[in-house]
Amino acid sequence: MAIDVIIKSNTYFDSVSLMSISTKANKLDGVEQAFVAMATDMNKGVLENLGLLTAELAAAKNGDLMIVIKGVSREANAVNIKEIENLFTQKETRQHHEASYATLSSAKKHLPESNLAVISVNGQFAVREARQALENDLNVMLFSDNVSLDDELALKQLAHQKGLLMMGPDCGTAIINGAAICFGNAVRRGNIGIIGASGTGSQELSVRIHDFGGGISQLIGTGGRDLSEKIGGMMMLDALGMLEQDEQTAVIVLVSKPPAPAVANKVLERARACRKPVVVCFLGRDLPPADEAGLQFARATKEAALKAVLLTGVSKDSLNLHSLNWPLIEEVRARLTAKQKYIRGLFCGGTLCDEAMFAAMEKHSEVYSNIHPDPAFRLANINQSQGHTFLDFGDDDFTNGKPHPMIDPTNRISRLLQEAQDPEVGVIVMDFVLGFGSHENPVGVMIEAIKEAKAIAAAEQRPLEILGYVLGTDLDTPSLQQQCQMLTDAGVIWASSSTNTGLLAREFVCKEERA
Repeated sequence: MAIDVIIKSNTYFDSVSLMSISTKANKLDGVEQAFVAMATDMNKGVLENLGLLTAELAAAKNGDLMIVIKGVSREANAVNIKEIENLFTQKETRQHHEASYATLSSAKKHLPESNLAVISVNGQFAVREARQALENDLNVMLFSDNVSLDDELALKQLAHQKGLLMMGPDCGTAIINGAAICFGNAVRRGNIGIIGASGTGSQELSVRIHDFGGGISQLIGTGGRDLSEKIGGMMMLDALGMLEQDEQTAVIVLVSKPPAPAVANKVLERARACRKPVVVCFLGRDLPPADEAGLQFARATKEAALKAVLLTGVSKDSLNLHSLNWPLIEEVRARLTAKQKYIRGLFCGGTLCDEAMFAAMEKHSEVYSNIHPDPAFRLANINQSQGHTFLDFGDDDFTNGKPHPMIDPTNRISRLLQEAQDPEVGVIVMDFVLGFGSHENPVGVMIEAIKEAKAIAAAEQRPLEILGYVLGTDLDTPSLQQQCQMLTDAGVIWASSSTNTGLLAREFVCKEERA
């Protein structure tokens, strides 16, 4: 093996572009590992953990671009470095028609009608750029993470004072006036507005609403920490007021991972005062037992989407509700051995992971995760599963210095093969997220690993059920139908929604009779 390093001084690229280039670089022939990133302390730490940090790399500055390649030979590395550099050139060629500005102030000066800035820079620079955008009267979508709670609070207070949106930090999903920003799906326009302190939760709501025949007016992301005690739901409350005034929005849906109790109560009080009907889906949090006038509650995303669509006047009788397939459940139960009692969930989406985990918790003990709300059930070692384990590969534990799993499947592939070797595992669950910003073929890139996992179990003469969920629509590229057919061809059972994914997984390994 040979290692080669290229450092390009004062050469900045945003993290989204670099994640995409890193993913493509790692697919080149003769590459064992490629790492393309800015020379931040965090990224240097990742290189050190990989045993790839040289003195030259350690001395690089924050504004320098690092290209590190470990390949079969120096000759192969030389060829692949040229290929990697071409990836940057191709990006520039594709965008040659777009104007480029050195600062946000300059961009605002030349484009005075602009009103939204999408910021995707390293966390240590993100606060400065977001503040500058707000001061230039721009709404902000802050994709960057590694921003402190104090800084997030200050930015949202500034946005509140100026009547602007401050979506994020770590906000990955929005649909503004029909345009999907960062991660998002192709869904029809309509009159249902979504406000989400959850990226994939918001995406899931949008595709379920689309599936039920509804459409989206706006999808406003708040960042996952907005409903924490510190932030107090500031952006969800402001966004609720904006959608209340939005003429295109008739129904509003709120979705979040488990919020702080006091903040949840504050948001519910504001929702009760809203002049438009509101559906609330706070996963993992107890909600009032009955719907109220103008305010409805949902324990799961599918239920929330259905209630929202029905509030727009759609008849329930006209919809395919995708009821749970009990004959299939009984078939799987009959195939699994008594020893195969555990679920292993390998998720790209945090909320999809949450929803499956909470469904399992309703019937099973020993449910563990890297994102479990109860510290007693958080994995001591994220690299080692125990009991029923649900992993969010999009969490900072797995993405620190690495591409998001919706872009790069490397981490999930290795964990899939590891879990397939455990004789106590009956079901492995995976999500596949379609849409803007995601991998161009999320199912296809996992198919060979899925076949290998099944072969591992077959060699030991035991069954292994793999349950997949494709988050997407018929309008996405590739299409939902195409991706599901690939799963079927590989012997994978697929679910019709995130909610059904969790219910099927828990029932597959449950020996109780149907209630």
